[in-house]
Amino acid sequence: MVSRRSHQKSRTGCAQCKKRRIKCDEARPACSNCIKHSITCDFQAGSPSSASPAHPPKLLKQASSIKSPGSSRSSQRSKPVLSNGFDPGQLHMGDLELLHQFVTSTCYTTSNRPDSHDLWRITVPQEGFHHDFLMRGILAIAALHLSRLRPDGAADYQNIAHSHQDKALSMFQTAMTNMNERNCHAFFALSSLIVVYAFASPRKPGTLAFTDDSQDSPGEASWLPLIRGVNSILQQVWPWVESGPLRGLLQPGVINTMDIRLPKPASHQLKELAGLCETAAGGDEAVSAYQDAVKALQKCYAKIFTRASVECEIGTAFTWPVEVPDKFIQLLNARAPEALVILAHYCVVLHHLDDYWWMKGWAAHVMGNIYNELNESWREWIQWPSDTIAQNERCLVWRPLSPDMIPT
Repeated sequence: MVSRRSHQKSRTGCAQCKKRRIKCDEARPACSNCIKHSITCDFQAGSPSSASPAHPPKLLKQASSIKSPGSSRSSQRSKPVLSNGFDPGQLHMGDLELLHQFVTSTCYTTSNRPDSHDLWRITVPQEGFHHDFLMRGILAIAALHLSRLRPDGAADYQNIAHSHQDKALSMFQTAMTNMNERNCHAFFALSSLIVVYAFASPRKPGTLAFTDDSQDSPGEASWLPLIRGVNSILQQVWPWVESGPLRGLLQPGVINTMDIRLPKPASHQLKELAGLCETAAGGDEAVSAYQDAVKALQKCYAKIFTRASVECEIGTAFTWPVEVPDKFIQLLNARAPEALVILAHYCVVLHHLDDYWWMKGWAAHVMGNIYNELNESWREWIQWPSDTIAQNERCLVWRPLSPDMIPT
């Protein structure tokens, strides 16, 4: 046996140093090389190897120490995009697991349109390789999805998602100062994922998660202002996105909803709401805001009811929040009962999205909050949408014309 003493190597060094073929100083609780490269040392984990995390807690440790990849594109296809200080001996297995989850499962849950699935599965991750904020958003959504699929590790996956989303939003806000034709597609994709993340995040009972109000928990999703904000960003980059690789995710042309016949219960409720608006308190400006919100709700009902297979159910459902006037949002923030009643009728639309894992239970959640805000005299106004959701009815699913359908 040839002596190796001259090389001063040890057979008891950590697996990370052995893999990289460098000398391990065997320091405890972690060797110097592992500390230098911000990787988990075997001596910390107390196991033969910590390169492949088997449990979410190790995944969380990787998420907190990962270095963001560079966002510059390589001009040569043969060379991958590498960051400064890239270590070929280190794999972030947790993030690879999340990316695998997104491209094999989560990507199919962002839309009901089959023709958009490949865009989410292939094109969006490709954009993410060149824009850190988008990749972080992808990993955050995948982590939240895994928190639903693996309840035993839900808390750890939620922490991982929160870590990635925080970094994504920070990078996103910085990059917003320079939106252009090259990064607009990443902006568009992350804007969509931000909405999904807001709905997928854990809900806290008793909080009002539908308004932009300081009374809400900071961790709760103020989803109405969020959807409106995302739409305003999209409008800035729309001409570029419309002709770019993600144009297939955009909604097709607007349909004429004026002559569409709705089911009788829905049509009757819209007429009742119109009458409520005429006698609403708050002056002419408030009355006008309520009327505009009801008209937008009628259009939304009609679009959901007559939606073609080429139209995204989610995109159609989210048209109402961006079409209501700012004054209506102010009245909603003020907990005006007329505004809450109108929002309750929008919950019927949200209920049509209840099959999506990230929307599950949201209609009932918002309806419960509205019920608690209204006094007894106003609760009769939300009886129909409340019953529709409680009985799991999809009242806007298209059926052949019947006597139960009348012009709106």
